[in-house]
Amino acid sequence: MRLRVEFTTEPFDLEEAPVHAVVAREVVEGAALDSVDVGPFGNTAEGGADVVLAAVDALLRRSLEAGATRVSLQVNVIAEGEG
Repeated sequence: MRLRVEFTTEPFDLEEAPVHAVVAREVVEGAALDSVDVGPFGNTAEGGADVVLAAVDALLRRSLEAGATRVSLQVNVIAEGEG
């Protein structure tokens, strides 16, 4: 099974990326995901279910430890041939 996760961390800082956002980006960029798209207001990553779920666990734990007060995420199953 393939999954796509979309996530944001808060609080936002329009002047510079907060530590929790940098940590979340490092987690997904360091995971063995098939694709990662990091943006200023949302991030997307795709890959096999085990890899995505492990990355989500790490990103939740590490971004909360780094000061995130809210993490919003959505996980979708990707249909065969999609993504």
